[in-house]
Amino acid sequence: MGDGPRGIQVFPDHFAASTSASGSQPSQTSSDTDFRPHGHRLARRKLKNAVSILHLLTLRGLYRESGENGQEKVVLSAAEVKSLRSELAALDERESHCKAQLEHVNEILQSARLSGYLLLRTRWAALPGEPPPVDDAEVDDWLPRFVVLHGSCIYLYMMATDLSPQDSTRLSDIVEVGHLPCITREYEETQHCFYILTRQGLRYECASHSKIQVNSWLTALRTDCQLVSDSKNLNHLRNG
Repeated sequence: MGDGPRGIQVFPDHFAASTSASGSQPSQTSSDTDFRPHGHRLARRKLKNAVSILHLLTLRGLYRESGENGQEKVVLSAAEVKSLRSELAALDERESHCKAQLEHVNEILQSARLSGYLLLRTRWAALPGEPPPVDDAEVDDWLPRFVVLHGSCIYLYMMATDLSPQDSTRLSDIVEVGHLPCITREYEETQHCFYILTRQGLRYECASHSKIQVNSWLTALRTDCQLVSDSKNLNHLRNG
């Protein structure tokens, strides 16, 4: 018996460090101590991510019960079935709409004479007997529009994927096209401008950062509408 209480045997040297190199367990280095918390946190993070993915893949709020042979089955109420069917129908409708948009854009790109995004704003000429319009050249009301020259009309879409145009103008109603002075919007590069004037007095002012795009529009409109160029217009006005 040792020196301890009755029934307990005490070994004084049990917890003493061993001086023998053989048979002793390797001591834990400071690097092992430093990396253990990091590895633990990494493992917990991976586990948390896995649980999150399982939650995403699992339908929430569904009641599960064990079926035959211990297999789990999902039991849906009538309201849940109706909700799922509505979601599937909405997805089918969305898919059909996206397909229609893609087909529409593809048709425009293949059949339109010219198309592209332009900055656009509208102005009206003064009617006979009305005072001249207020000079609002400095008003920044330019809006991006997808403009399409197709067939005998110019179509204006808010976006290229829209199935219906916001507005349209017949080429036979266009009486004049020409250049406008360039503009520089705040924090943007210089925009090259041109206008389209209709016999009703509606004037479309268009702008693009690409001078080549502006020239392409003017050339196509003058050709399709059988209009003379700006220089010929100016000479005609001077000679007249």
